[in-house]
Formats: sequence, structure tokens, C-alpha cells
Amino acid sequence: MSQARFAIGIDLGTTHCALSYVDSEKSEGEDIVQSMLPVPQLVSAGAVESPPLLPSFLYLPHQDEFKPSDLGLPWQSDPARICGELARSQGVSTPIRLVSSAKSWLCHPDIDRKAPVLPAGAPDEIPRISPFEASIQYLAHLRNAWNGLHPYAPLDQLEVTVTVPASFDPAARELTAEAAKAIGIEHLVLLEEPQAALYSWVNDSRGDWRNQVRLGDVILVVDVGGGTTDLSLIAVTENEGALELTRIAVGEHILLGGDNMDLALAYLLKNKLAQTGVELDRWQLQALTHGCRQAKEALLADPDLERMPVVVPSRGSRLIGGSIRTELTREEVQGSLIQGFFPEVDSDSRPTGRSRGALTKVGLPYAQDPAITRHLAAFLGRQAGATHDLPGFLDQPEHADFIRPTAVLFNGGVFKAEVLRQRVLDILNQWLAAEEAPAARLLEARDLDLAVARGAAFYAHVRRHGGVRIRGGTSHTYYVGVESAMPAIPGMEPELQALCLVPFGLEEGSDPVAPPQEFGLVVGEPVRFRFFGSTVRRDDQVGDLLEEWMEDELEELEEIQTTLPAKNRKRGEVVAVRLQAAVTEVGTLELTAIPVDADDEHWNVALHTRRSNGD
Repeated sequence: MSQARFAIGIDLGTTHCALSYVDSEKSEGEDIVQSMLPVPQLVSAGAVESPPLLPSFLYLPHQDEFKPSDLGLPWQSDPARICGELARSQGVSTPIRLVSSAKSWLCHPDIDRKAPVLPAGAPDEIPRISPFEASIQYLAHLRNAWNGLHPYAPLDQLEVTVTVPASFDPAARELTAEAAKAIGIEHLVLLEEPQAALYSWVNDSRGDWRNQVRLGDVILVVDVGGGTTDLSLIAVTENEGALELTRIAVGEHILLGGDNMDLALAYLLKNKLAQTGVELDRWQLQALTHGCRQAKEALLADPDLERMPVVVPSRGSRLIGGSIRTELTREEVQGSLIQGFFPEVDSDSRPTGRSRGALTKVGLPYAQDPAITRHLAAFLGRQAGATHDLPGFLDQPEHADFIRPTAVLFNGGVFKAEVLRQRVLDILNQWLAAEEAPAARLLEARDLDLAVARGAAFYAHVRRHGGVRIRGGTSHTYYVGVESAMPAIPGMEPELQALCLVPFGLEEGSDPVAPPQEFGLVVGEPVRFRFFGSTVRRDDQVGDLLEEWMEDELEELEEIQTTLPAKNRKRGEVVAVRLQAAVTEVGTLELTAIPVDADDEHWNVALHTRRSNGD
């Protein structure tokens, strides 16, 4: 009974985590009773409070830094890992022991995401954990908080929806699912964060959303959180006279968000300090960055606040008296963020790149261009034809330079600042006015910190009990590379074709699809699978074999290197196979190769790890 009573939604965010739930026994129709879970956490040594947000920070204290009695929680916890508000505040003074932005590292394609790499760049004597392990820590903390208040309905018995960026690659999606299973969650569904934000808006409208949108609307969801900028388009369609919501496009994975803004403010203050003769080292700059985040949040949240002090520990000093003091003003925050991250640009602007150094330190692959408005212009330009196959979208010209949103929903902590929401809306409406298109209207969100968790819980509820659903399926068309057979030529790689495995919009969890061709599969020796994805080639069907494509049409995904078991076959034998592909409910692309001459043998490759299993 408890399994059917509660619908759980978890926002596993870059900056904070939250858990929301719907009690179906108290909900009826569109009158849904929803709550936020209070999350017990240390806010200072020996002090526990239970706010609805769990800051996504881990602090790895020195063994002599705290007394055991200072770190007590309502459940048995590991004193070597402090999670939440105390971790965040302690990390301001000792950043070399602070794990932050684990979610951004979890989607880093060029590292082993299960390797202990955080805190990044910390001295050898500091313990480290992996982005994957940090994600487990945050989820475990939420699980313990839930089970403490609901021992009769433990989390491992419930269906749980965890949110991920719409642009998360299959590897990051699978690692998120694996982290959830590691803390006992067996009934798991992943949901894209922009969709969760829209679900939250739908739920908050108490059924009135149908009066706020109309057939033919294109809703732009702009989600700028702590680590990523996530862009999605959701169309208002119709089915048997009833309005429906259909996700028609998602943007690329853009590692650009509040973290970048905090760093920009830190450099602003660093330069201001340098003018007074004060120079900061790398770790002081990191402490300054965390201090700027707190000051920025305070200044943007309180319109009456004009300046906030920022304190940085001196080298080797842990005393306030030995610290460096400066301040951040409202004018500095708004000027830096608006001009640096939301500049006024034309609709045909595109993100700029720069020549990169041949050698670089291992770090997050941040977007090279910090202008979110240029990334938005590029996204809308790429999706100019996204509604052409949808009935009722006559206001979208067939040969327009960019798709024309008719409504905008903001999400993410960055947009808690009204000045930033208005800035983006003004620039978008300038683009629309230049095309003599109607201005996009604003869909008012209720709580940008809690919207994703609330939307996920609402989605979990309607999955079981019925209600409005956002249709869409896969956000990409997926391909696998097929090498052409050709004689060896010095300095020339075999030609590569791209076989369409999964069409755009395939429902996750649906039956496998199968290209009609036969292919040769090399077994018994090291091989590599090259995968590609596209958000713009919407008409390719399963089995289409592309010989050429435009540079920006296909994006290469994570390569899988493996050796497929040969069993009774020769090493290096090329086996004639047919392929099947499926996308699971957690977004994992699974490719199966079945020999033409044997029904009891097959090879599986899943686009989420660097390994393959042969059965």
C-alpha cells in the first residue's frame, strides 16, 4: 500500500538537491497534495537543521578538525564526509577539502567518472572521491532523511523519479541510475529537468494551464543552474480535441551556469584586491569564489541590499583577524552578469571559440563562450524546422532563420534574479519583433529552487494515476559508425558511414528496433564502436545509412573500446550479424548483435560504459 501511496521526485542538482513527494491518498484529480521533504543536515558544529534543500557539497575534514559529537545526525553517518550546509560553509575557509560541482564532473566525457578526482587539484595528502561516489552520498543523505520520517514506506520500496539535464549524455544518465541503485532504489525513472520544470508549472496551475497556452504554442524552457545551461522546446499539440505537450528539441550540453558566474565575480574582486597590493594564490581564489557565490545569492535575493562583505582566509591563517576582507556590490554583480553572460546580441549570433593550448590541466570542459544569449540564438537557429511536421503550427514559417517561441518558462537558481529573467525575455522579444512575430509571453514559475523536484514528483504521480504527460521520446537520433571495406592505403582511414539505430522521438522503454541490413562484426580482438547523435536530423529512420553529413549535424558520442568474446570462433573472425537497438527507461542506448547463423549467441554493447558483455 505504501508503494502506491507516495510518488517521489528527486532533484540531484549541481548546487543543491531536494526531494518532493505526492501523497496519493490525499490527492484527487488535479487537486494534488505535494510536500517537500525536510532534510536534516549539519549547519554548524553540533547544530542540525532541516531545510528543504541539501547543498550539493561534501567536505572531507581532517581527523582532528571536529569532535565526533559535533557531527551527529539522526542516523549513523560517516564523520569523514560532511554533506550539506556545513560542508558548503566550511569549504569557504578550506576549499582544498571541499567537493563541489560533482554533477558537472559526472558528465565529463574525458575522465573515468568513478575515479577519485575530487576535490580537483587538491594536494596529495587530501582524500579524494569520485563524482559517482559524491552522487551516491547526496542520494544516500536524502534516502536517510526520507526513511527517518517514513519508516513504514522506505525509499527502496517506492518508485522514484530522479531528474537529469536534458542534454546529459547516455553515460551520465546511466551513472546517475547506477548511483540510485547503489542506495537501494530499484524502481527508477529518469526525467529531463526542463520537463520537470514544466510539469511543476502545470501542477501549480491547478488545471488552468490549458487556458494559458493554446494549440500551436512553442514553449521555450531556459534552465540555467549551477553547472549547466539546458535549453528545451515543448510544443502544444492536440489529440482528439485535447491539448497535449510534446517535447520537440533539446540543446547541446553546455557547461555554463552559476559556477562560471561565481568565478567571474571572484576574478573581479581579485583584481580589485590586486589594486590595493593584495595578491591571492589559487586556493584563496577558490575560497573567494565560494564567498562570491554567497554574496551574489544574497544581493540578488534582497533588492534592498546594496553590498555584501566577502572574507578570504590569509595564507596559513584560519582566524578572521588574519583574513582578507573585501566586498561585492549589487552594481558589480548585475554589471558582470548581464554584460558578461547575457549580452545583447542579434538572432544570428553564434558562440565564439578560441584557439586552445596544446597542453592543459585536467578540468571541467566549460563552454568557451560565456554568453548564454549567443548559445540561445544558436539553439533556436538549429531548430528552425522543428515544428514543420506538426499540425496547427502555421505561425512558424517554413524557411525562417530560427524557431519562434511563443512562451518562455525560466528555471534554475540563476533566474531567481528578476533582472536576469527580464534581460533574456527582452532580448528574445527583440529577435521576434525584428521578424514581425508576436512577443513571447512569460509563464510564471512558482519556486525556482524547488520546481524540478516538485515537477518530478508530479510526473511520478501522473505516471501511475493518469494526467497530463509530455510526449517526446528520445531527444536525439542515434547512429553507429560502420567502416567501409577497402584496401589498406598509407595515411588513409577507411571511410565511415553512420547507420541510424534509433529515430528521433522513439519512446524510451519501447520494443527494440532493428535495421534490415546484415553487417560484419569483428570478435576476439580489440575493436571500437563509434556512436553519434543528432538533434536536427529528425527524418532519418532505422536502417538509413549516411555516407556524408554536415559538420554540425552529427555529434560524436563516447567511444566504446572492447573485445567481444569469440567463444568457439576464431580470433578476428568477422561474423555476419543483424542488429537490434533499444533505449531503456533511464535513457541507456543498448545495441545487440545477433549472428545470422546462430540463435543462441549474441553480443551486447551499452552506450554508458567502456565495456561490453558477450553472452
